[in-house]
Amino acid sequence: MGICLSARIKAESPFHTGLNSRSVSTDGGDSNSSSRVPPTTRSEGEILQSPNLKSFSFSDLKTATRNFRPDSVLGEGGFGSVFKGWIDENTFAATKPGTGVIIAVKRLNQEGFQGHREWLAEVNYLGQFSHPHLVKLIGYCLEDEHRLLVYEFMPRGSLENHLFRRGSYFQPLSWKLRLKVALGAAKGLAFLHSAETKVIYRDFKTSNILLDSNYTAKLSDFGLAKDGPTGDKSHVSTRVMGTYGYAAPEYMATGHLTSKSDVYSFGVVLLEMLSGRRAIDKNRPSGEHNLVEWAKPYLGNKRKVFRVLDTRLEGQYSMDVASKVANLALRCLSKDPRFRPSMSDIVKELEQLYQQSKDSGNTRSHASNRPRPRRRSAGDVASRNPSVAYPRPSASPLYAK
Repeated sequence: MGICLSARIKAESPFHTGLNSRSVSTDGGDSNSSSRVPPTTRSEGEILQSPNLKSFSFSDLKTATRNFRPDSVLGEGGFGSVFKGWIDENTFAATKPGTGVIIAVKRLNQEGFQGHREWLAEVNYLGQFSHPHLVKLIGYCLEDEHRLLVYEFMPRGSLENHLFRRGSYFQPLSWKLRLKVALGAAKGLAFLHSAETKVIYRDFKTSNILLDSNYTAKLSDFGLAKDGPTGDKSHVSTRVMGTYGYAAPEYMATGHLTSKSDVYSFGVVLLEMLSGRRAIDKNRPSGEHNLVEWAKPYLGNKRKVFRVLDTRLEGQYSMDVASKVANLALRCLSKDPRFRPSMSDIVKELEQLYQQSKDSGNTRSHASNRPRPRRRSAGDVASRNPSVAYPRPSASPLYAK
């Protein structure tokens, strides 16, 4: 079920940075990770009997989404389409639109490249873990050829939309909100990498970071997640899978997967948040198509780092804090994985920088009764309009080798 690399390159368009389809690795069965016991391989039956998950009938979800109506579509990706639906909070029965609890229903596209194995991996991981920075999986549907997943509804959609989409709805995220989102996403990865869990996410990118109404970041889409190495093993060997522009260079070269592979991907996302630029953008001038290659020479230089920073953030940050965030991104992007920090260390640094930004913001606000005017940001909009519609996310470009 793989896609060759040449096909990926051929399929690229100015609007996407890779294929809109996925490929599922066939390197052995998916295994289980638990926060309480060491990872052990589980059968499909054991995975689907998780006490944390509700088994929905296809009829239930058809009713909840109004027969998967096109105007209920929240987004589309390699897996298939995601639909908005409503269920009763207590019974989980389908309810009328506007009543009960809003859910997001992901329906497997049977003509796509992403299949049952990846669907099962999503149930396996999210069915076990409960964490403030992982999206909640409510249940699933496995009926005949139908494969669906039911999640909590994330009102503000993906980080990708807020960073890169333009329009009246998508105000640029403020500096403090960007740090808040980065910290939340880092906490989610740190949890997965912890000694008890030992899971490698493998597909960390802006479209997989969802935001709730308070801009709390939650990781979604665990179809490519893998159990980390155990015993004296230093890595997990897999087929190279992920998203173009985010995958660590040593993983692409060898197929050796470690938690430091996720750290590299985090560095790419942190750089996207700093710059407001996509990891890969063929519409940029020559020499600026690859964000990491273009930005790296500036990240460690306090006098040049401003060249990387998103101009929409002007006046919202201190150069001291911005330089430290840029330096953190640079360390995450080290070609040698041994020099990358751990996610737990990244969380500690970002907590300090986020607090410094809040403190410096308070200092600036008291220093003058007439603060420097700036463009409106999502931080401003959120304070006036906390309830908004779910933005439509873009497709999830993936590649396989």
